[in-house]
Amino acid sequence: METVGTDRHHPSDPLDPSDEDRHDDLLSELLKPLRLTGVFDSRWHVRAPWVIEGDAEPGCAVLHYVVQGHCWITADGEAPVELHTGDLVVFPTGTAHRLSDRPERRGVPLRAGLPERHPGTSGEIVIEGTGPESRLLCAGLHYATGAATGFYASLPWALVLDGHQVDREPLLRDTLRLLAAPDRPVGPGDRLVTLRAFEMALVLILRPLLRELAGTPASLPLLRHPGISRAVVTMATRFAEPWTIDSLAREVGMSRSAFTAAFRELVGESPARYLAARRMQEAGRLLTETSLPQSAVPARVGYRSAVGFHLAFRKWFGVTPGEYRAA
Repeated sequence: METVGTDRHHPSDPLDPSDEDRHDDLLSELLKPLRLTGVFDSRWHVRAPWVIEGDAEPGCAVLHYVVQGHCWITADGEAPVELHTGDLVVFPTGTAHRLSDRPERRGVPLRAGLPERHPGTSGEIVIEGTGPESRLLCAGLHYATGAATGFYASLPWALVLDGHQVDREPLLRDTLRLLAAPDRPVGPGDRLVTLRAFEMALVLILRPLLRELAGTPASLPLLRHPGISRAVVTMATRFAEPWTIDSLAREVGMSRSAFTAAFRELVGESPARYLAARRMQEAGRLLTETSLPQSAVPARVGYRSAVGFHLAFRKWFGVTPGEYRAA
């Protein structure tokens, strides 16, 4: 299993302060657009022997936090990984996997134990065996796929933080413990609180892991390329400016051809598509989270033509800006 954890890799060369600042800026901007649209959370009380097989969950990050005991994470063609009390694993893009008390087990699909897993609801799995007991907090964190950057989609399929690493993030540790508590307070706005708590937990989980990846060139070479990483931050923060490929290349001190080729190689898509995605992310946010008049949105996200914005928006989201706001 290709996993990442901050105690499992070591940077090949030290970063100077300017590198660290640039990487922090880049990581912040890459995480900023990621907003959860719904969460299904569940608490598992299992005794060996047990196994749960989960399907792929597109548009959903999957989180497992071991409250007590241990479990194995396995997937076809991957090496198994054992988790203990306090450890957690996140599958950023919802890759199919299985959890069990022993890595060689095959068995019950998740949909059999939890047939309904709608965002905004909770569930429970109880398996009565004769062996050691384990308790887990599990969650499907649904996000708007249009808000997930190409960088996010390129993350390793499984990211692990062990208990010591979680303890070094007190806010994350305490949030997970609260969410895992069987007697968690319930009241008005509970689902919204749960949604935002998991959203904060996801960012707190990704932050140390991404910092480690920044020091591992083979994992995220984007963070080691000053021109392309600067371009990504520029498009993330200054998307309303009238950029062209030529002006972006000049901004980062590269030729057009070198810039385009390196960007596509490191980011996985063209600069034009990346910029369009960032503009559409912001347009969607403005339409759903603010009362800004719809007529003012195009200029705020870099479009000089309302017709051009309307056509681009409909092509990206499949609906008009008005329909998107109403929904």
